[in-house]
Amino acid sequence: MATGRLDAPHHIAYDDDLGGGFGTEFVYRRPTNPTETEALVAAVSMELYNGYGWDGDDHWTPATVRTWWHDRGRVREWALTIAADWGADTHPAWGFNGSAQYRSHYHDAARGHRDFVAHIGDGLEPYLRGYVFWLERRRAPRRWEALPVL
Repeated sequence: MATGRLDAPHHIAYDDDLGGGFGTEFVYRRPTNPTETEALVAAVSMELYNGYGWDGDDHWTPATVRTWWHDRGRVREWALTIAADWGADTHPAWGFNGSAQYRSHYHDAARGHRDFVAHIGDGLEPYLRGYVFWLERRRAPRRWEALPVL
């Protein structure tokens, strides 16, 4: 429904599965405190169609995380291309002659992609290193333990 950013704008972005329009929602930044977690749970509760997967540990491996990280430039380009498209002053998917409602929603979605790109550049690497640790050992790292290299 592309409503997740209403509750959790610092955590959710939208895919472009519909060829120029919104597809599915995805979490680009995990919550780090109870307030952020509550916002994300509120967003998840409103997604009636595709839902959110709570099964990432069943699909990701240390190798696939590292492959994704090494290919992050392509992901970054994808997100910036969408941000430029959705952040423009006109868009064919807006309908209703580009009403302010659609323009505002697309501009916010573009902001989500720019925030996602910023997170890739600052903050995602240490998280992914910790996640690889988790995938390898099924526990959180202790303060003194070194995190794996991506």
